[in-house]
Amino acid sequence: MPAVVPSADVTHTGSTEATVRRSKKSTPYLLLIPGLAWLSVFFIVPLFSLFLTSLQVPVEEGNPDAGFAQAFEVSNYTNALSEYMPQFIRSFMFAGAATLLALAIAYPLAYFIAFKAGKWRNLMLILVVAPFFCSFLIRTYAWKTILADQSPVTQFLNALNLLPDDRILNTPIAVITGIAYNFLPFMTLPLYAALEKIDPRLIEAAGDLYSSPFTGFRKVTFPLSLPGVVAGTLLTFIPAVGDYINAQLLGSIKDKMIGNVINSQFLIVRDYPTASALSFLLMASVLILVFLYVRRAGTDDLV
Repeated sequence: MPAVVPSADVTHTGSTEATVRRSKKSTPYLLLIPGLAWLSVFFIVPLFSLFLTSLQVPVEEGNPDAGFAQAFEVSNYTNALSEYMPQFIRSFMFAGAATLLALAIAYPLAYFIAFKAGKWRNLMLILVVAPFFCSFLIRTYAWKTILADQSPVTQFLNALNLLPDDRILNTPIAVITGIAYNFLPFMTLPLYAALEKIDPRLIEAAGDLYSSPFTGFRKVTFPLSLPGVVAGTLLTFIPAVGDYINAQLLGSIKDKMIGNVINSQFLIVRDYPTASALSFLLMASVLILVFLYVRRAGTDDLV
């Protein structure tokens, strides 16, 4: 029986299909190139430079104008941590308190928008993000006016004897309030996205099974909204830890956070190794806490 020789058309078709398959496999990697290039130039390279700076020592002690020399001085980290530990602890305490406050405010707001707002939903979402149309600095200055000693808010709370020092400005309360306000949209939007995806029939089914509204919320609504809670708390807590504007404008000298120290070391003292070491310590601390938090939360969307 004579051998069947494949025609040129069949060979060409097979080659074309192989080329298409290779092209499809390589397309995702090609699409990654612009993003990887951007991250390399504006994140990885500066991060590596910052790391090298954190290991330098001054050429002349007390004279930053003389420059710094590379000495791989690991003790910069231990010295910075021991000297500024109170500011580290204060930063995490303020950020944690502000995150909890933002969660307490944002969850009812997001719940109302998702389930009760009706035709007003889009308008309320616009109002949530409306503060972003204004500068972060201007918003914080506005809170400085709102919380001033002679403001109606402060006078009203003083009339109720709710302020221990008869003032809000230049206290930890003002700093925490300012942080919570400035990052409130970062908490509200992920919560709304998670709540909006919940099937209302699940909540109705909980009521049909004779569960109280609170039990239905605890057993059905809140567990299903947990990915939004985790995402919102992360988006609020991470930038809040490194924030320094609110502590600078709304707090006192005793309320300075680690961001204020890093800013001062970079721009005023010009002790670049210490500032760089503090920056890396802050990043490492946040990464560890975020990893433990996400693992503990156990949400499939984030783990």
